[in-house]
Amino acid sequence: MISSPEEKILYTDIQKKLFYVIPEKWDCIYLYACEIDRPHKKSIGEMYFYYLPKGIIKKKFVNCYEIPNLFNIDEEQYSTLITDIYNKIKLLREIMRNKNAKKRVWSSVNIFIENNQFKIEFNYEDLKKSPFDSYERHVIWRYNYLNEDISFMNKKDKKIIQAYKDYIDVDLPVKKRTYIEGMYNLPIKNIIEYEKVLTVEEAIARSNDKENDFSNQITEEASKGFFKKKKASLVDIIDEKPKKVKNQILNRRIK
Repeated sequence: MISSPEEKILYTDIQKKLFYVIPEKWDCIYLYACEIDRPHKKSIGEMYFYYLPKGIIKKKFVNCYEIPNLFNIDEEQYSTLITDIYNKIKLLREIMRNKNAKKRVWSSVNIFIENNQFKIEFNYEDLKKSPFDSYERHVIWRYNYLNEDISFMNKKDKKIIQAYKDYIDVDLPVKKRTYIEGMYNLPIKNIIEYEKVLTVEEAIARSNDKENDFSNQITEEASKGFFKKKKASLVDIIDEKPKKVKNQILNRRIK
């Protein structure tokens, strides 16, 4: 089934917003979001994403919720941007529900952006009946998608992974559907311009020693950007229309 124009617009918008909120060059982005419907109650859900910084040296995935602290970005405004991404994903789910009310709508999505491809995996597991709670699903997700080494996990998380392995050995695989398309080469602005940004390692070092000369130089250069807290609304900038480009979608397919 080919996605509707409305869905494709949302895919592009989600890409654009994810690119914007990551303040350094990266190799890939992995995102998880879910929404659980509750009869006669407001639905509940969650979202988290990680990105892998670009570099020759082997890097570790960075949790999106660590970004404000690492890069001295206003946490409240950053949270608004993250919420906006989650609301776009919820809107995507609502569009799909309205397209065919008789079919079961997905409960969670995994979004992968790497190698010039945008991939979204729709999962149909009934999360209300899941034997795992929110925290446990997060541990399992990192194990499956970020390839976290179980040998480095604490005792609690090791037990979760073992319970998960036992569970999938006897339970039927969950139905999934995947959509893949090539990405537009959009000239997207970032929350901090790449030329002014520090690597994660440098950001951590700077947070430990803000008085050194290098830190003062970066702060001065960034005074015109978004290192400075309580700057004009970031939301206004993220909704800025991208310039027209010649690049076309590379490919797309549904599994």
